[in-house]
Amino acid sequence: MKWRLWGPLAPLTLGLAIIVFGLDQLHKYWMLDVYGIIEKAPVRITNFFDLVMVWNTGVSYGLFSTHVQEWLIALTLGIALMLWIWACGARHAMAAAALGMVIGGALGNAFDRLFRGAVADFFLFHYQNFSWYVFNVADIAIVAGVAMLMYESVVMGERDNRRGKA
Repeated sequence: MKWRLWGPLAPLTLGLAIIVFGLDQLHKYWMLDVYGIIEKAPVRITNFFDLVMVWNTGVSYGLFSTHVQEWLIALTLGIALMLWIWACGARHAMAAAALGMVIGGALGNAFDRLFRGAVADFFLFHYQNFSWYVFNVADIAIVAGVAMLMYESVVMGERDNRRGKA
């Protein structure tokens, strides 16, 4: 397999990565500098959803918390590059779009690590004594992108297999 740094669906991937990155950083700017979530948190929106302020120094959802943010930034950039190479060889728009969402979200969180020292997370779902992990717009894009990749792999892959056998 030949590695390419540009492909027919690369503009879709790049465009979505830029949009996700921009929306994530705009939301974080608004929450931190305009709305002032640090002073107001927690803010109850519903009986199961709050806006909070959590500085995540870990990988995903605070796992493997570390103060060596440079290592996590380097890891994120390496993974983003591998995802970009994958996207440049993508055959389906869904895969290219999904990879753009994951790349944009990952780079949004890496930007936080670089310029804020940790990732800013705000959304908290909870019910009685159960609380979900606190997350942000970048995390939503990453999870949605991974879900799209799984769908594309199973459904589109099965369609491709049926076409090849016909």
